[in-house]
Amino acid sequence: MGILYSEPICQAAYQNDFGQVWRWVREDSSCINVRDGFNGDTPLICACRRGHLRIVSFLLKRNADVNLKNQKQRNCLHYAVKKKFTFFDYLLIILLMPVLLIGYFLMYGCTALHYACEMKNQNLIPLLLEAHADPMIKNKRGETSLDIARRLKFAQIEIMLRKAS
Repeated sequence: MGILYSEPICQAAYQNDFGQVWRWVREDSSCINVRDGFNGDTPLICACRRGHLRIVSFLLKRNADVNLKNQKQRNCLHYAVKKKFTFFDYLLIILLMPVLLIGYFLMYGCTALHYACEMKNQNLIPLLLEAHADPMIKNKRGETSLDIARRLKFAQIEIMLRKAS
């Protein structure tokens, strides 16, 4: 079944109901950044949780706030990095979320590159590096992305990160 949201636009984004999301935004554009009463998710977080790229793109084009965090202190990027998007999906996300390009710090001071390393995401890491993500930025625990790759023994990722640093 999944998550049930109290905000209709959040539920629609989570269930990939583009028509309903579009209808809610058309009726009241301020609902783009509404927070669900249960866990604080926004429609953008809901869509990223499930990897619904069309809804993610739609919300971003209407200036959904990528910085809003839910009650777990996670924003949409946390969920987007965890999903198994295709190469072209990541390219679109990078184009639409410039915050990925400047190393936006997520929970615990981690950049998107830190999370991509934690998730062993070999598709996203090269894109982030091509966009000049810095593998030497330290999170609040003092770890760089390269440190994470070494700690988790991800040899291929470590090689990519060493070349970029």
